[in-house]
Formats: sequence, C-alpha cells, structure tokens
Amino acid sequence: MIIAENLHKEFVKTTKAYYGLGKAKHEVVKAVEGIHFSASDGAILGLLGANGAGKTTSLRMVASLLKPDQGRISIDGIEVAAGQHSTQSQMGVLSDARGLYPRLSARENIHYYGALHGMQPALIQQRIEQLAENLEMKSLLDRRTEGFSQGERMKVALARALIHDPKNIILDEPTNGLDVVATRGLREFLRWLCSPAGGAKCIIFSTHIMQEVERLCDAVVIVARGKTVASGTVDELMQQACETDFEDAFVKLAFLDAPKANTNRTAR
Repeated sequence: MIIAENLHKEFVKTTKAYYGLGKAKHEVVKAVEGIHFSASDGAILGLLGANGAGKTTSLRMVASLLKPDQGRISIDGIEVAAGQHSTQSQMGVLSDARGLYPRLSARENIHYYGALHGMQPALIQQRIEQLAENLEMKSLLDRRTEGFSQGERMKVALARALIHDPKNIILDEPTNGLDVVATRGLREFLRWLCSPAGGAKCIIFSTHIMQEVERLCDAVVIVARGKTVASGTVDELMQQACETDFEDAFVKLAFLDAPKANTNRTAR
C-alpha cells in the first residue's frame, strides 16, 4: 500500500544571461502544492492531470528519487526517504525516460537490473522468461535495443522494472508507443498482477488516455496546478462533475477554478 500525504515540492529555475548581458534570473517553480492519495494492494490507482500538473514529480517522490519539501510518504508502513533502499527494493518504476543501454540486448538490459537488486543469475533468467511470455516480447530478448521502436523499448523497460517482482509498481505513461493489440495485452497483464494469482500488487498508473483509465483503474485521483482536486471511482467522478462522459468530467474537475476564455461561440 502506498500513502502520500500533503506533498509539496518546488524547484529553482535559472535563466542564464546571454553573451554576458544582464544578470541570470532565478524563479521558484512550485511543482507540487498539496497532492495526496492512497493506493491499495490488489488495485490500480489512476493518476490524472494535464501536463505540468505535478504527476511525474509526485511519482518521483514516491519512488524516493526526490525528497519532498513537505509531506509524508509511506510504502507498506515504511516511511519513504530519498535514496532509501528498504522502500526502493519493494518498488518497480517505469518512468517516461526509458533509459535503455542501446549496445546491450533486451535480455542483458533486464538481467543487469536484476543483478543490481541482488538476484541470483538463475532466478533472473527464470523471471526474464516469465516476463517475456507475459509481455509477448520473446522475439526481442536477444536483439540489441538500439533501433527498437518506442513500443519495443517500453516493453523492455517494463520488464526491467518488474524483474525483482516488486510489491508496488509505478507506471508513468506505460502505453506510449503501443499498438492496440499490445495495449490490450498490457491491460490484461496489469489486471493479473493485481489479482491474488499475480501477487495482489499495488499499482499507480499515470496516463492521459481516458479510455485506459475507464477500463483499468479501480480508483482515480485528479491533480491540477500541483494539488489533488478530486478522487474516487470513474462513476463517482462523473457523478461529482454531473457528466455522463468521463473525459468531460475530467476536464470539468481538473480546470474547475482555471480562468475561462471568452470564446463568444454560437451554440449549435
């Protein structure tokens, strides 16, 4: 189980002076200003928000890659601290930066991460074969990842994130680059991971695709301008927004207090 409470994070953005003219400017950017959510075991939590809403920064704090300026994160009852191995070992993270080694094969990329987690070689190979079957990527295993398509890179990165069989999984835009069949297969695999047979994993799923959320997520958290603005099931959020379409509900809830443009459009 993953619990995030009142997360805050800001960064200092520096604009350098060009050609020695003027002075460098420093601007404080408040990326996260009060995001909170709870993700349960055996369930998938969808994290939704527009670009710049604070999703990725929040997920990086949960993965202990960034230290919150304020707030608290716990994973299976253990409080998260940046760089802390006790929580990282129970976490599988697929970020938007795939970061594969192009001169290594898919198998070697995945094996390397298993070794970093202290796994024995025989267990690593067993897990690689199992994940390759589940993700339908056996034909990719012994090819160098240089030249892989975006979807092929995603599959390797996901297998790498899951090699140590983590209890908690963070997926940031996992369907990017996947075709319809591959997306369907990934959806079924994630459902299996959440089932008792798959280990009742706790999964946080960040995406911009509303259909994926409707079909996959047990609960949804909507973030906007660095804050949690709504949470609940898909049906509950549509009821809250008084909408029958989930995309319309998301837009209404995510931009509830945003300035509205004066479009002067004629109704049809």
